[in-house]
Amino acid sequence: MSDGFTVAIDGPAAAGKGTVSKAVAAHFGFAHLDTGLLYRAVGAKVLTGTDPIEAALALMPDDLEDDSLRTPEVAQAASKVAVIAEVRAALVDFQRSFAARAGGAVLDGRDIGTVICPQANVKLFVTASAEVRAQRRFAELSARGITDSFEQVLADVKARDTRDMERAEAPLRPADDATEIDTSRLTIDQAVAAAVAAVAAIRTTS
Repeated sequence: MSDGFTVAIDGPAAAGKGTVSKAVAAHFGFAHLDTGLLYRAVGAKVLTGTDPIEAALALMPDDLEDDSLRTPEVAQAASKVAVIAEVRAALVDFQRSFAARAGGAVLDGRDIGTVICPQANVKLFVTASAEVRAQRRFAELSARGITDSFEQVLADVKARDTRDMERAEAPLRPADDATEIDTSRLTIDQAVAAAVAAVAAIRTTS
């Protein structure tokens, strides 16, 4: 069994891939990278007037620790900068280096299994209906005191899906050999169990 073992987890916003990814990483003792934070960090800098390509090239690990990266405004900015080919190219090396680390790594995003790590040992695609995802995001935002209406959150989710799936560079789609996990009717524990089982099935033969 080699030291390097890469798990690529893709899926749309609020499908649960972040929660699943962290749990999988903890279960197997792998490092975890939420690659969406890279784009959120770039988006946050763009909102302050920085050129998106310059922001991507200058990105530092500490930039991923900012609590403000979880706001709806930053999420929309992240989706917009993610369609810029030069931004994506600037962040590819960061992600691939992380994926190759000894001891195993879990990366979650939108193009991990298709572009960043097409040779990943395990590829998962975590998804759910737009309505379910919007309800989850609405509850999350409400708990943080953000007062967007459910209708607005649903519209934002659908708009982001469209941008992510229709962009020319690395569109959101499952890899041909990815295992799909639809969390629409699953509890968190059930979704995590399905993901852990999928990884374990490959891990034991690697």
